[in-house]
Amino acid sequence: MSLIAGVLEGVQVEWKELGEVVHFINAKPHEKLVDPNGDVVLMTSRFISTEGKSARYVKSENVLSPALKNDVAMVMSDLPNGRALAKTFFVEENNSFAANQRVCLLRVKAPEEYLPKFLHLVVNRNQQLLAYDNGLDQTHLKKDWILKIRVPVPCPDNPKKSLEIQKKIVAILDKLTEITTEITTEITAELKARKAQYDYYREALLMVNGEGLMNNEKVEWKTLGELTSLITKGTTPKKYTKTGIAFIKTEAFDGPNINSNKISFIDEDTHNKELKRSILKHNDILITIAGATIGKCAIVPIEILPANTNQALAIIRLNDYVNTKYVFHILKSRYMIKYIELNIKGSAQPNLNLEQLNNFSIPYPSPEEQARIVSILDKFDILTTSIGQGLPKEIELRKKQYEYYRDLLLTFPKNNIAS
Repeated sequence: MSLIAGVLEGVQVEWKELGEVVHFINAKPHEKLVDPNGDVVLMTSRFISTEGKSARYVKSENVLSPALKNDVAMVMSDLPNGRALAKTFFVEENNSFAANQRVCLLRVKAPEEYLPKFLHLVVNRNQQLLAYDNGLDQTHLKKDWILKIRVPVPCPDNPKKSLEIQKKIVAILDKLTEITTEITTEITAELKARKAQYDYYREALLMVNGEGLMNNEKVEWKTLGELTSLITKGTTPKKYTKTGIAFIKTEAFDGPNINSNKISFIDEDTHNKELKRSILKHNDILITIAGATIGKCAIVPIEILPANTNQALAIIRLNDYVNTKYVFHILKSRYMIKYIELNIKGSAQPNLNLEQLNNFSIPYPSPEEQARIVSILDKFDILTTSIGQGLPKEIELRKKQYEYYRDLLLTFPKNNIAS
């Protein structure tokens, strides 16, 4: 804390428009040139939102204007409430990155006076730009909007001291990032180990080949179609609203639960007319049937109703006499994963159709045996969740700690010297 106070003590600030500090470079639409054998990383909104953890490539000979070392890439276009709008990525290598049409490059005019990485920290998710996101439509930031935002210049009358202050701030935040990454990596590894332990016991309980707990009696096999009153899917609405009927997408899944803070909304007319076949009920099981998260599932809680969903999610509505939690545990098991892998093998896009869901055959012991298995698995679930809740919370606390010091370091007085 004293170090941070020392860096900022007595610092005067001039606020300049971004256009005075950087050159603006429009990216080329390289999206159609994606090549798994490429040697240049394509910076997209997804690449930047995942902080470089998801990458696609293009060949260098197809890149007309590669990003240069110390460029700051900014997302100009993203979906409503997108995680990436105005988010930035700092380029640390020459000729290894290219931006697609939704990303622009900001190149500092005088790096001997304004540190590019400091710029990256200052403009990342700039609040002035986020104000253009109305939460309903895809947002496209205009060049003029970006270049009009104001950025701080500490000690404007002393470029040497200004650069020293910028370097100190970047060094502190780099160190905090390093420490936070080390701690979260350790916590994440522990969480992964706990989940693996839980998965092992679940698989052991559900096995029917001589090793599971349901083997002391004869086990029937039934298809989901025999156990359900409805298996269907939703549709993407023509428009979303800021409030109204809850609309569930896969992104709202938080483990086996639905996070009410991650849901979208539609109006009542759309819910009751256009999407009436996919109106959700309490205890419906939702399972992703398309995309990278295929097989992910959650149970619909009563708290989010009324609600609806889209075509990437199938709705499984079990008959009243069927133990919902038992079927849910089966759907989360390795047995279901293997079934999905078998049925999507060779497909260009992972996709499970409703007929395949109807035909999914599961071991179906007596109601008493189902209840016993559910009881054991629920206890493991509670134990794992209690540990799991603590570990993600610790990760979140570490991130907030970093964000606190970052904001402290990057919050400059606005009344010393006006631009």
